Amino acid sequence: MSAATTRSRTPDRLCAEAVDLARAAAEEAAAPGVVGEHVSAVSEGDRVVTHLFECKDMAYRGWRWAVTVARASRSKFVTLDETVLLPGPDSLQPPEWVPWSDRLRPGDMGPGDLLPTEAEDLRLEPGYSGEDAPPPNSAVTDAVTDAVTPQALADLVEAEDIESIAETDRDGGAGGAVPVSVRGTIAAVAEELGMRRARVLSRYGLHIAADRWDEAYGAKTPMAQAAPAPCVSCGFLLPLAGSLRQAFGVCANEFSPADGHVVSLAYGCGGHSEAAVMPTPPRPAPHVLDELGADAFPLGPSENDTP
Repeated sequence: MSAATTRSRTPDRLCAEAVDLARAAAEEAAAPGVVGEHVSAVSEGDRVVTHLFECKDMAYRGWRWAVTVARASRSKFVTLDETVLLPGPDSLQPPEWVPWSDRLRPGDMGPGDLLPTEAEDLRLEPGYSGEDAPPPNSAVTDAVTDAVTPQALADLVEAEDIESIAETDRDGGAGGAVPVSVRGTIAAVAEELGMRRARVLSRYGLHIAADRWDEAYGAKTPMAQAAPAPCVSCGFLLPLAGSLRQAFGVCANEFSPADGHVVSLAYGCGGHSEAAVMPTPPRPAPHVLDELGADAFPLGPSENDTP
């Protein structure tokens, strides 16, 4: 039988009558004058009753002081169990707690903040999976086993200690030289090229990044709709590497609103490198009435004048 079914629905008489004891306990725990009228008495079990009082504190409107009292079997003395402040049916409560990973938004990180990535993040996939390891029964496997144990080799590769492998190869090691085939693995080549990473972007990570960039600086933005030409023909565009090169680049025009941002090749703005040259101001038309010229008039009578 469950504990819920064993509870008595009728409050214990002595515990239910201990209102003054419960009020004194609530007033001792609360600030003076914040314990209001007695609301109800709720049975919590055999000889266990919780008294509810109104809370007059303006900061906890609708909350109630809950004082639980109890008495031992065959005892007439009621004792105090606990005093807490609980929300009522009409109380103002904070919103439901949301994990930080769901609350985080772009731009929330500041200097010194750390953003741990989940081990099973769908945006990432392993950068080195060990797929270049030789089959178990191959001749290369036998050579590796003779020189270094598989566990030792795996520890060296996992720790990215390629230099230790090379030194063991040159010095002969404790049990023989490490085979040359170790240097030709994908992990060793990636280490030499500086491209070795534990995880890289997955196809899903590429897709959501492309959607996010296209929404911010894509062909459907108002700026692109009013642009004279797309970014694909702009001299300020720096193309990306990899598969995203066919759709995105980085704007390098300091006067563009997308300067330093990844933009779609279909994006555009008024700072396009091949935009039309600003027309020169038109020259004013000549005056119909010449007010700047001067007419010559003789000071005396001329010979042609008749008296």
